[in-house]
This record gives sequence, structure tokens and C-alpha cells, in this order.
Amino acid sequence: MAPQQNPILNQLFYGDNLAVLRDHIADQSVDLIYLDPPFNSRQDYNVLFAEKDGARSASQITAFKDTWEWNEESSLAYEQVVEQGGRVAEVMRAFRTLLGGTDMLAYLAMMAPRLVELRRVLKESGSIYLRCDPVIPI
Repeated sequence: MAPQQNPILNQLFYGDNLAVLRDHIADQSVDLIYLDPPFNSRQDYNVLFAEKDGARSASQITAFKDTWEWNEESSLAYEQVVEQGGRVAEVMRAFRTLLGGTDMLAYLAMMAPRLVELRRVLKESGSIYLRCDPVIPI
């Protein structure tokens, strides 16, 4: 499916941002992007539920796992970025030379295509704010 050409107003997308960007967001259609990505903290983050009275419930589910491993999936993500060619591919090859097949390269292989897509959807006059801070808020 090609990304929509009409502006998307008052719509919430749930899911992997890479799929949403590719399937639903048109080129140069976004004025402002704020991205607070996972940081490879090697932790699991949970959604906590509350009881009807507002008290904290013991129920919870995993929201996401912030652990990245060099495996078949990350290797495929790396190859897809490199096959696209261009400067991002050159940088990823350099990272592979520097880092080898490590968990850090797996993290970068996950982030690279998302950043490429975010740049694609950003208007020339737009701004992107990327929070890259190793400090995990409590």
C-alpha cells in the first residue's frame, strides 16, 4: 500500500513505527518529529494496570523489551539497509567493521531504517528532535 497523500489529522496509529511510516505517511508531510527511542537498556518495560478505585494492580503486561541481539532478524535488517545504498549504507558498513556482529550493531540496524523513514516524511521546513540520552528516567 502506498502512503496516503492527504494529511492525516486526529488519527492514532498503534504498532511498529517503521510499518506505520512506510504504509501511512506521505513524503514531506510532517512538520515536527519527536523520537524517544529505546536505548538498549537491557530491560523490559511493562504496562501497569490500576484497579477501579485507582489502586495499583498486580496485573501487568510487557510493553516492550529494550534488549537487542545480533541474530538472523537483526542481520536481515542490516542487509536491507545496506542494499538501499547511499550514505546510510556506507555508515552501517563502517559500523559493522568497527563493531562486528554485536548487540550494538543490532540496535543500530533497527534504528537506521526508522531514521531514514522519519527523514523521508519530514518537510524541508520541519524539525526533528531525537532524544539520545543514556539516562533512563525513573
